[in-house]
Amino acid sequence: MTLAQSYLVKAEKRMAALRVLMQEEAYSDVVREAQEVVELALKGMLRQIGVEPPKQHDVGALLLEHRDRLPKEVHEDLPQLAKASKWLRKEREFSFYGADDFVPTDEYGEDEARAALLAADLAVRTAARVIPSPR
Repeated sequence: MTLAQSYLVKAEKRMAALRVLMQEEAYSDVVREAQEVVELALKGMLRQIGVEPPKQHDVGALLLEHRDRLPKEVHEDLPQLAKASKWLRKEREFSFYGADDFVPTDEYGEDEARAALLAADLAVRTAARVIPSPR
């Protein structure tokens, strides 16, 4: 198994956890964990095309920069993935830790959680079209 494949497997397994968190109405946790799913999926795609991802959480712009190395059938999803990566990176710390004036369990609702879940699902589905299945 390659590292890219490992990232995809990890992202797929976390999708199951996201669905449980959504059922439990743990909306801030859905946002937080969705960020990790998107990050793993995007970094897996970068590794698959021979690009070493930087040690940062948002690699959406890098994915767009190297779009010509990705299969054409995923090009239409790349802008949406880059946008989701940037948004979720911004929400990463707040959704987990909050702040004195920002309580994550109060601030995040079903709409944000659903958007995060959809972004994570798109990232995993897109990555699965780029990274060969290890199975």
